[in-house]
Amino acid sequence: MTSAMVALRFMKTDNERPVPRKAKRVFDNTVRSADPVLRERHADQMAAIAQRRCRSAFESLFSYYAPRVKGFMLRLGAADAEAEELAQDVMITVWQKAGMYDRAQASVSTWIFRIARNRRIDAQRRQRRPELSAEDPILQPPEIETPDQTVSRQQLDLVVRDRLTRLPQDQLILIQAAFYDGLSHSEIARTFNLPLGTVKSRIRLAFTRLKGELEGGV
Repeated sequence: MTSAMVALRFMKTDNERPVPRKAKRVFDNTVRSADPVLRERHADQMAAIAQRRCRSAFESLFSYYAPRVKGFMLRLGAADAEAEELAQDVMITVWQKAGMYDRAQASVSTWIFRIARNRRIDAQRRQRRPELSAEDPILQPPEIETPDQTVSRQQLDLVVRDRLTRLPQDQLILIQAAFYDGLSHSEIARTFNLPLGTVKSRIRLAFTRLKGELEGGV
């Protein structure tokens, strides 16, 4: 049984919703062809899939494109297993969305490899930003403060605000911009038309002064 036929076993046809599953492995024996006859044949096969859910047409496209898509994924840096899985996913998408293909706009090859490129980009994004578990500590609600903790925090806030008012004006406005307005040092420099080094120096001096006063209980 061919890979395409195996893939089709996991797709429901006609009015049933297609459910993708993994097919048998495909192997990379990439070749390229600009044959206009082949281009038209592939476009006809896409039409057959879109209009009649033709399995033989899909099997033909699968046999031709699945190895090439896998080779494309490998060239983009995917590992063998990942390239295999992405190729399967791309070809299942071809089956599911054949009706979206327009032969007047692009060749089947262009359309399929556009899907493949997007799948690879999506995969790379997921790798850079893995899904968070519901048990991840950063998703847990903060602990409820006790009354004593609330009073202590409020008292500390009052002390800090008082110490801020004692800063020189040129330092105070930069501290406020950084911590109340959320501006970066570069944004502060542009906003107040100051050299970046001056901004960093004044904020550092303000921190040093605040730290000394808080630790000294002044």
